[in-house]
Amino acid sequence: MAVLAVRGAIQVDADDRDQILERTAELVTEVMTRNAITTDDVISVIFTATPDLTAEFPALAARKLGFHEVPLLCTTEIGVPHALPRVIRLMAHIESDRPRSDIQHVYLRGAAALRVDIAQ
Repeated sequence: MAVLAVRGAIQVDADDRDQILERTAELVTEVMTRNAITTDDVISVIFTATPDLTAEFPALAARKLGFHEVPLLCTTEIGVPHALPRVIRLMAHIESDRPRSDIQHVYLRGAAALRVDIAQ
């Protein structure tokens, strides 16, 4: 088994608790589905939010999806001028036998503009 990192991001429409939880759940679910992983495969997840998102911790959405034994961390993304606003990012560390080239990084909604080279 190798340790691999999976990246993802999603944009929310507003600094609203329910939307942060819903969109984070959408992102986490899509990362898990596209990479055929379960919470047992996940070592840890780091969530970042742009400085304009403060209504809720994105990690709460993962807890509600069953990430009870997975270490989760939330932090603020650096406030770069002209950066895409209202973005939640994640980096999940997983154990997998798959080659790194098979990992699917997930960029959803407006965050697809962050990685047009790999957004699907």
